Amino acid sequence: MLLRMAECGSGWRLGAIFGLCWLLLAGSAEATPPDTEAEAPAAESSTADEPVVAQGTVVTATRLPRPVRDVPATVTVIPRSEIDRSPTLTQDSLLRTLPSAATFRRTSSLVSDPTAQGLNLRGLAPSGVSRSLVLVDGLPANDPFGGWVYWRALPRLGLERIEVVPSGGSALYGSAALGGVVQLFSRPITGPSLEADAAYGLLGTGQLAARGSERWGPVGAALETELLTTEGHSVVAPGQRGAIDQRAPSNHATLNGRVEVEASPSLHLGARLGLFRENQNGGTTFTTARAESALLGANARLSTEAAGNFELLLFGRRVSFEQRRARVASDRSSEVLAAIQDVPAEEEGGSLVWTSPTWALGGSHVLGAGVDLRRVSGTSDERLFPPTASPTSTALRRTGGAQRFSGLFVQDLYTVTPAVELMAALRWDTWRNVEGTRRVEQANGAAETTTFEDRSEQQLSPRLGVRVSPREWLTLRASGYRAFRAPTLNELYRPFQVGTVLTSANEALRAERLVGGEAGFETLPFPGMTARVTGFWNELEEPITNVTLEAPLPDGSQRQRQNLGRARVRGLEAGVDWRVSRQWTALLAYTFVDSEVREAPGALELVGKQLAQDPAHRGTAIVTFHEPSLLTATVQLRVTGPQFEDDLNERGMGGYAVVDAFVSRQLVQRLELFAAVENLFNRRYLVGRAGIDTIGQPLMLRVGLRLRSAP
Repeated sequence: MLLRMAECGSGWRLGAIFGLCWLLLAGSAEATPPDTEAEAPAAESSTADEPVVAQGTVVTATRLPRPVRDVPATVTVIPRSEIDRSPTLTQDSLLRTLPSAATFRRTSSLVSDPTAQGLNLRGLAPSGVSRSLVLVDGLPANDPFGGWVYWRALPRLGLERIEVVPSGGSALYGSAALGGVVQLFSRPITGPSLEADAAYGLLGTGQLAARGSERWGPVGAALETELLTTEGHSVVAPGQRGAIDQRAPSNHATLNGRVEVEASPSLHLGARLGLFRENQNGGTTFTTARAESALLGANARLSTEAAGNFELLLFGRRVSFEQRRARVASDRSSEVLAAIQDVPAEEEGGSLVWTSPTWALGGSHVLGAGVDLRRVSGTSDERLFPPTASPTSTALRRTGGAQRFSGLFVQDLYTVTPAVELMAALRWDTWRNVEGTRRVEQANGAAETTTFEDRSEQQLSPRLGVRVSPREWLTLRASGYRAFRAPTLNELYRPFQVGTVLTSANEALRAERLVGGEAGFETLPFPGMTARVTGFWNELEEPITNVTLEAPLPDGSQRQRQNLGRARVRGLEAGVDWRVSRQWTALLAYTFVDSEVREAPGALELVGKQLAQDPAHRGTAIVTFHEPSLLTATVQLRVTGPQFEDDLNERGMGGYAVVDAFVSRQLVQRLELFAAVENLFNRRYLVGRAGIDTIGQPLMLRVGLRLRSAP
């Protein structure tokens, strides 16, 4: 089990979570004392007496390998063992067990349009467009046109670990990392292996996943696939369902391949190919979404004694997203097709990063520098079916453009003494919006084309951090940063609809900027336990927000994307991770977030409002029992506080708590039987109120087999 970022707050929810976890921990306190020969889930070399989070190496926070305890930034790691034992089915659900991590809406990607699955860290102004960067082995996973994440394109069987850095990351990663970085790391290719998972369960949900790898001397290869289909559940709240409402089925297929070559002791080469397809139905005949993507990447890493390490990364990706929207009768007795939207996009990019050898000057320094380039292009082709057709009705709308990004960063990791480490990073970014156009064609064939002026912006992003370890059992961390996020092509050019609410694009959007900091401590009060507390404060300047308009636009849009003014997001994370005994581990985590709109020129009624889709309280409690000769079992409680659907704070959604569980037992050597359940007590809760109330996933039970042919 790892340390999760817990977030402190007030009220009965906090007391209930801490109370439950205290009972769980207290009830286990009389168990067998920690056994130093126990296997620790975070690292094979760990002992049960050593805190899990103190073990292992992380990469994301500094773009080079560092022991996790020595990093001068808050980092959370989900290791392979915990991924295997999680009751969750999708990667977004897995990440939501971290209270500081969430997607824009509360619903699972199983039944949610991908455009509503933007990653949100520490409550930093959630939106369908991620304000945080998702990487897979260094390659960006955010959609190039819209910034959202296709969570189902990231198969779980091939993951080694997930690293989460929930603070401004633009100093190292540029625009998309305004709110932080989540990186998924593939399992190493170590030799011949064959693994497979097969499961079936409620809601007609079936899953098949397989991974094979082999090594021939210096050459290694791995191939993995995942197929999943579900009949879904009825997403509209029972009291509002009509004749058109049905289940929300979906399916997806992924295929990923990797090749690695150790060309020499100092030169490592790699290549990968990833294919993905997803079909999703929103619960009615004419509300559907389809996504396809193809990714090709290559990397080379050269290690030298005298000059340090050089890593080159190149990638290209093509993505296609198609969405159908419906016009629904007020009593939901009928629907007609309102629009078909097709969004093809492509992306090419690369980076070169240099890491110096360690050199001495008043301590030891490791320097890093890098440059990266990226180009994105895409269009939104929209065919409209107006309710009352006329010769001047808009029939076709095509909008789009291209963006060019470039960035340069430098970094110094300065170890003054083993107890004191400083980190300083500075990055310069420039980006340019080009080729922006909008063509509107009426039913009578008349057309109007608007060409948008090319625009460019620049940003300087610094970050300073310090780590002090005055005692072996105590680590102090603090950092300050400035970050930014350029508007995506989606925000600049593509209108969208959720329920009955239509939101307009805005080609005049500017980059949003963040100034913030964090400070906290990590302590080892006694063997087997790690506790961590981190406070954070972020000021988000000119955030891109969906603003409710006083009067609809000519196309019927009730909302429009705008640079809002300024918002403050502050909070506290706290967590306890305890290996109670050789078999038992327990976790308590909680995140408190206080978000508020501070300035809103042109929309003064928003000042003082809480940010939409941003609950103040989130918490997790997890208890795991692991005895290979008997069984493995995990029970987790996830609590989310009340939040608002809209920027005016008029559509509230109550808090909820759900319990998930996982149990497995080895049948014969390398064959395991498992069962997993999400929302064990079938709790009904709201996930959206955009013109219609929608509900979250009900009880989901699945049973399956796991085959492991390699140790």
